[in-house]
Amino acid sequence: MVRKKVAVLVTYLLCTVGLLAGLQGCGVKYSLSGGSIPEGMETYSVEIFENIAPFVSPTLSQTFTEGLKERVRTQSRLSQINQDGDAMFSGVITNYAITPAAVEAGTDMAALNRLSITVKVKYVNRLDETGNSDFEESFTQFKEFRGEVSTQEMTLNQEIVKMLSEDVFNRAFNNW
Repeated sequence: MVRKKVAVLVTYLLCTVGLLAGLQGCGVKYSLSGGSIPEGMETYSVEIFENIAPFVSPTLSQTFTEGLKERVRTQSRLSQINQDGDAMFSGVITNYAITPAAVEAGTDMAALNRLSITVKVKYVNRLDETGNSDFEESFTQFKEFRGEVSTQEMTLNQEIVKMLSEDVFNRAFNNW
């Protein structure tokens, strides 16, 4: 009887280990680090993104420009140069808006606000003579927040810039 229980237990353990090993081999494995940098591409340049939004955050131009530079620098093997890189990014900040996202019950006050930022990006791959990988596209991201924007604006801007720079990087190097 004991021998039968041990045999059942060993069989159960072997099946469990086999199942786990099989599941580990399945699944999708991917990495966004490095993207799909075209062969021969070595450098990138990012022009200053001018803020032409009707409502202007004084530091947003610098924050976005530096955020995009950092994203490409840390997520690729490309070297940054001041101008005429193999990959060139330029553009403008076209929108910076704070809108109510939820109204507080019984009042017309906003319980939750949304800060949205839109950037229009022009990307040129100077090594692609066909221009098929070039684009000019707008990207928008937002964060919702409670309370006054003035106390949270810098943090919100940094969080949104992080999302926007990821979108731009993925569009340029991962064709998303």
